[in-house]
Amino acid sequence: MKTIAFFNNKGGVGKTTVVYHLAWMFSKLGVNIVAVDLDPQSNLTTAFVSDERMAELWNDEDDVRTILGAIQPLVERLGDISDPWVEEIDDNIGLIPGDLGLNVFEDRLAAAWPACLDDNQANAADAFRVMTAFYRIMHAAAEKRNADVVIIDVGPNLGAINRAALVAADHVVMPLGANLFSLRGLQNIGPKLREWRLGWNNRRSQGKVPRKLIMPSGEMEPVGYIVLQHVVRQDRPVKAYQRWVDRIPEVYRSHVLNESTTDVDTKSDPNMLATLKHYRSLMPLAEDARKPVFMLKAADGALGSHARAVQDAYSDFEHLARAIADKCEIVIP
Repeated sequence: MKTIAFFNNKGGVGKTTVVYHLAWMFSKLGVNIVAVDLDPQSNLTTAFVSDERMAELWNDEDDVRTILGAIQPLVERLGDISDPWVEEIDDNIGLIPGDLGLNVFEDRLAAAWPACLDDNQANAADAFRVMTAFYRIMHAAAEKRNADVVIIDVGPNLGAINRAALVAADHVVMPLGANLFSLRGLQNIGPKLREWRLGWNNRRSQGKVPRKLIMPSGEMEPVGYIVLQHVVRQDRPVKAYQRWVDRIPEVYRSHVLNESTTDVDTKSDPNMLATLKHYRSLMPLAEDARKPVFMLKAADGALGSHARAVQDAYSDFEHLARAIADKCEIVIP
């Protein structure tokens, strides 16, 4: 099982849209995946699931079929994780739905991080169960669906929920906007990932880990970045965006990879996974049809120039899915 988190502490760059489209593209390519919504705003869930179905998943307080339902025993300190509900989206996509109530787990996760190093066996054991809850839920869901890949959508912050989500990730992909704020986000993310990776390694080696507890490696290996929503004219980004795009390779290499920088642009940067246009006119059609833009048909309104844009979108996301698969050693049938 490969776990891949999509993370940027700058919101609004289109991260969830990318995760949603990649889930469908991996499915089209024959890769069995589980998508996990660990953003309390639950935008990934609402992309996959209708409001009516979401109400059904949230409705029964005694059987909440979301990520919150799976961790509820830990929240209430009445036991360990419960068997996760996996919503079937199609034959190759299962979803662990998000929940607006996930924030109630924040305090437990914040307290568990230092408690993993507690000298008291019971306190340390409880802390490790809390810190590994997301990973163990993903593992159970992947086994249930015989999934090859777990993709994780997280919120735009550096809080305790995201720390636990990233600890559960083998790989990290960073969606970026072509702007100053995304560059600043990279400067924050790189050191924080190194801090969390070192901290988790210390806890695994020095803490009183419960026997037989399934543990994530906490590798958080940076896979690369995606440049999103840039404005294009005649197949080239406009100058206002290009000046920020040109700075990304240096900032990514120095702050995320902690390597010396070289004079390289995005076109020749091996860390650049893709650049994706906004597909502005297609997004409303896709939302109405409840499908990714590259699966739109004439019956959905994708006519004329829209039909060509649908083909371009398919090519773009197939290229991105294959690039991620190559970096993460995911076998595409």
